[in-house]
Amino acid sequence: MKRYWLASYPKSGNTWLRLLLANIGREEPVSINGFGGSRTGIASARGWFETALHLPSGLLTHAECDALRPLVYASDEMIEEDGQLESSPLGDVSFCKAHDAYVHVADGIPLMRGGASIAGAILIVRDPRDVATSLANHLGRDVDQAIRFMSRPDAALCEATDGQRNQLRQTLLDWGDHARSWLDQSDLPVHLLRYEELHANTERALMEALEFCGIAIDEAEVARSAAFADFGTLRAQEDREGFREAPVFGNDTARFFRSGRVGGWRDELSEQQVRAIEAAHAPVMRRLGYELHYAKEHS
Repeated sequence: MKRYWLASYPKSGNTWLRLLLANIGREEPVSINGFGGSRTGIASARGWFETALHLPSGLLTHAECDALRPLVYASDEMIEEDGQLESSPLGDVSFCKAHDAYVHVADGIPLMRGGASIAGAILIVRDPRDVATSLANHLGRDVDQAIRFMSRPDAALCEATDGQRNQLRQTLLDWGDHARSWLDQSDLPVHLLRYEELHANTERALMEALEFCGIAIDEAEVARSAAFADFGTLRAQEDREGFREAPVFGNDTARFFRSGRVGGWRDELSEQQVRAIEAAHAPVMRRLGYELHYAKEHS
């Protein structure tokens, strides 16, 4: 069984891509609350960690968990679990969501390298100006706080120590360094997938990602998956069923599938906020093909 990381900074389209993959081979849309499992799992899930190590993760510090995670990703338990999956057009390939940057842990070991079963990564990137508005909603913060979070070199998810979060800590770095960490490493091949291209031509972008993974699929199958995971369909499902990955703040649950728009930042961000994002991330934005609104100031 070959595994590919679906790597991304939060709110860049990772869950949407997982749903597109989960809908391949289906006769009807998969439920947004029932598409998990090892075929499209989550790298930071405590379940895999504890199954592989036979050890409650809550007994360990964040650093101790990080040091052990490469062993978990190389473990037979993950490969065995995949082996129990039903027949699928994806063949012997599975995917795993990861928000972690490509960082190194104890003794210089890459956190996300794992063992021989890790065949590569699909890196999903999104215009940081659109990420900022979506991330603010997801974190329950205002946009200025989200922009500052995206610029923190030590940014992480589930990093609190005053209680056990539902996932292991995920080291993000800042938005630009997160992308660079995956693109500049030489351990794993990487396919770059821009959210904007997935939005503009879902079928073509999905087909190219599958080809990178060595998966040959009929165009009609990809078209059906794209229709089943259309953003409007996902929003309608969330309206009817709720979504287990939606952020919860006290007694309130925020929408997960918010708008999915490309360029929505033009209506949602102030000039000062756009300037702050571009000033912090201009080099990587240019590298990834995102035009700067205030280009002359960042030349």
